[in-house]
Amino acid sequence: MKRLFTFIICILLLQIVKANAATTFQNAKPLIDLADTTVLLPVAQVPVSIYQNVIFKRRLDSIQKDVPLDYNEFVQGYIDNYMGRRDEMSRILGLTKYYFPIYEKAFREVGIPDEIKYLSIVESALNPNAVSRVGAAGPWQFMSETAKIYGLKMNDYVDERRDPVQASYAAAAYLKDAYQQFGDWLLAIASYNCGKSNVEKALERTGAHDYWSIRQYLPAETRGYVPAYIAVSYVMNYYKRHNLTTYASSISTQTDTVTVKKYVPMSKIAQALGISLKDISVLNPSYRMSVINGTDKAPRKLVIPQTIKERYAALNTVLNNPEGPVPVVNVPVYTASVQQRQIVASGQANGVGYTQGNPAVPGAPHFVPAYHTTQKGDTFTSIAAKYGVNVDELLKLNVEFGNSKTVHLQPGLTVKVTKG
Repeated sequence: MKRLFTFIICILLLQIVKANAATTFQNAKPLIDLADTTVLLPVAQVPVSIYQNVIFKRRLDSIQKDVPLDYNEFVQGYIDNYMGRRDEMSRILGLTKYYFPIYEKAFREVGIPDEIKYLSIVESALNPNAVSRVGAAGPWQFMSETAKIYGLKMNDYVDERRDPVQASYAAAAYLKDAYQQFGDWLLAIASYNCGKSNVEKALERTGAHDYWSIRQYLPAETRGYVPAYIAVSYVMNYYKRHNLTTYASSISTQTDTVTVKKYVPMSKIAQALGISLKDISVLNPSYRMSVINGTDKAPRKLVIPQTIKERYAALNTVLNNPEGPVPVVNVPVYTASVQQRQIVASGQANGVGYTQGNPAVPGAPHFVPAYHTTQKGDTFTSIAAKYGVNVDELLKLNVEFGNSKTVHLQPGLTVKVTKG
């Protein structure tokens, strides 16, 4: 009887343990937070030989460029995890349409491999407002001291760690410095997470010269950081093979950049452009107080969605007189033949590009922005026609892009439109 009682007690205790384990699993956080790489992904310790020469390795080999994309059980663990986060990865895929051209331009100019752009997904999930638990901020997760070393400004009004353009140049500069020091891109990437000194110590301790040989001597988070980067590289290239869809992003990919020389509330800018404060803030995440703090001596850049000429005129009024009222914009109704309306809807009317949903009005805008971000099919001739400027003067302002008026420019370039 006593044995039976003991057996029953053991069975009950076992059921309680199982129930608690099930509850813990259901309430557990995801294995890895894409916006916080301080959490190490616990991957199964599966023998490497199982994964050798399978489809994942062959696919990684096929996309490898300058950065080694080694394959092992740690990489496979992250691939499995990311592929299990389908909604989050689909959202990120949509955001790449806006952020990747920015990263590619910065990396191309600094001279580091294009494919390192995927590292920002590991860092922040392409969220410029991401802040880690240790205070790193922005799409490239800079700590304040490192940010200052690489020229990023932070004050009450601005945190350039959150600026996708400025932060990308800083990240590219750091990674280039690290590569010149270590001579290996995976070691440079590892140092981006744990610092150059930790990589140096691990190299000295082992006498090795590659990431995988020193991995066990790096901080725990860095042991998962490089495999996570390789896994993200895989997902970004092969998501269609796994039936991942791309969620459309609300961020406008057709933008212009204007120069602001006064203190201007972003709410007034949004009103002049006929968009929400949220929409203008998404394009300008570095402004902390919803105010553009420009001056004559220190002008600031403002990214805006491309719009119709009446909106440019209203914006010009607000930028020159921020204390005054915002002009009321009466958008004219455009009437035309079906064929003409189709041309306008495609954004090609008289060389003028418009965001989808805005009625297009032929003719150059009244207000000429300082910069233009090139889109597919842009030429210097079409850009000059769009803003009503002389094409020869436009070429002089952008000699680094060549002297052809009609050659199609690569999308994502920042072309200077005025001397201002």
